[in-house]
Amino acid sequence: MASKTYNVGVIGYGMSAKVFHIPLILRTPTFTLSAIVQRTPKPNDSAAKDHPSAKIYSSATDLFADSNLDIIVITTTPDTHFSFTKSALEAGKHVIVEKPFVPSSSQAQQLIDISQSTGKLICVYQNRRWDADFLTVRKLISEDKIGRVVEFETHFDRYKAVKPETWKGTLGMEQAGGVVYDLGTHLIDQAYVLFGLPKSVTAVFENQRDDGGEEPDSITILLGYGAGKPLVTVKAGVMCVETEQLRYWVRGTKGSYKKFHLDVQEDQLKAGMMPGDKGFGVESEERAGTLVVLEDGKPKASVSKNIEPETYAKLYEGFAKAVAGGGEKEVPVKASEARDVLRIIEAARESAKSGKSVSP
Repeated sequence: MASKTYNVGVIGYGMSAKVFHIPLILRTPTFTLSAIVQRTPKPNDSAAKDHPSAKIYSSATDLFADSNLDIIVITTTPDTHFSFTKSALEAGKHVIVEKPFVPSSSQAQQLIDISQSTGKLICVYQNRRWDADFLTVRKLISEDKIGRVVEFETHFDRYKAVKPETWKGTLGMEQAGGVVYDLGTHLIDQAYVLFGLPKSVTAVFENQRDDGGEEPDSITILLGYGAGKPLVTVKAGVMCVETEQLRYWVRGTKGSYKKFHLDVQEDQLKAGMMPGDKGFGVESEERAGTLVVLEDGKPKASVSKNIEPETYAKLYEGFAKAVAGGGEKEVPVKASEARDVLRIIEAARESAKSGKSVSP
């Protein structure tokens, strides 16, 4: 018996849709790209030309009214996420929504309540849970290779001296803009996956560019989990001049793990590669992390290659199982988890403003 297929509509036709979502929709066997909202097509940027079999709408309202659609993917700016997700759920559609989920944890809870009342599912696109190096870190910790974790650092440092003219640089924090919602969401989500909600959040927000802007462009956030538990450092800076940017530094009672460089999947998707292509998600060995463990009381280092990548396609595969009958338990990134990450961000914002540690 053939599997049921689900028609998917995408709101937005920017980089998020073109690079991250549409390629994954096309690689999910039970999903069909059925419709796209593109408000202002151009001769060299036309969803209709790129995807001639899909219906093209100029407004999200028309998409919500399409009775043929089962799933709506929201790739627009974060200030639209709440209203679009709410409308999609109330129109009887399942939803995949880009990160950051919504501007506030209270809005997240409202959508969770609507999801439960309508019976429609929400998945938040926290794709970096499937970074190969993060999965490697999870495996090292689960296999007790470095012992009890005492410190965990997760970095997204770069040299970007000019503020981006996108929502990441133009939307204020009240609208889920800026570095803490862009990069911070990924970093905090990874810490949350490993360790859960912290007991305390202490944050410093800075403008490293010193360009007169009011919004911070760099963050340092400490997540405290209590006695005998890890101290987590979440760090994103824009004035870091390095040939190799630090990604992870994990220290434990038996050893440590240090990794430089970002996961390669985003760059590969931008270059036109797809999940399933040979080499997709695979980092070269010279980019591998270093594992240091004690042998006969002395530290010994070895190369720690990434595990075989599961790739970002796993998120879509998981959501396909959820809508096919697996329900909420199969949703790969639950709205309740994204709500908790927003609680941590809100505590960080409060801490940065007050200069005090805050409980999320």
